Amino acid sequence: MTSVVPAKALVPVKAVVPARAAWSSVVRAGETLTITDLHGNQAVDFLVYDAHDTSVRYSAPDTLHAQGNIFLTTGTALMSNEHTPLMTVVADDVGRHDTVGGACSKESNTLRYGHHTWSQHACVDNFLAEGARYGLGKRDLVSNINWYMNVPVEKDGTLGIVDGISAPGLSLTLRAECDVLVLVSNCPQINNPCNGFEPTAVEMTIGAAG
Repeated sequence: MTSVVPAKALVPVKAVVPARAAWSSVVRAGETLTITDLHGNQAVDFLVYDAHDTSVRYSAPDTLHAQGNIFLTTGTALMSNEHTPLMTVVADDVGRHDTVGGACSKESNTLRYGHHTWSQHACVDNFLAEGARYGLGKRDLVSNINWYMNVPVEKDGTLGIVDGISAPGLSLTLRAECDVLVLVSNCPQINNPCNGFEPTAVEMTIGAAG
């Protein structure tokens, strides 16, 4: 069991996360986290853990089972591997977000786009570097959420990664249902249109509990 909650209470914060960069924070129960797509068409890879026990973490299967829908939007509860709610989407300007496409990695880039992409930075790199600050390693990475990423599912089950449906200034807001640790990779992918082939900055805002 690993607890990452700081001794002192956090004050509301706002941070601009540069293109391709990582970000993390503890969000306390009742606080909100707003993710703003500053320039539009930027995918934001996202993981969330119970801040008092990081073995309890986001579960895509539990989340999809709980809501009966493959896409995430207002009202979606982000469920843990213990089938407990970690965060809830309380507002969403876009209306549909992905949780099946996964995070880009050097390995997947090489497989999909060619060996010349091996040196390119990837979301898995961001998650590993940021997670290490809290004692998390590769075994702690699970299937993640891709906020703003457009991944349609065809009738035969084929997934696509196509142009996003976001726009500059659109946002979504999540409420923490318990103290959580959030890890973000502001996706560096340039080989498919999830970022319009040009990653841009996003803004993270933690709001006080209502």
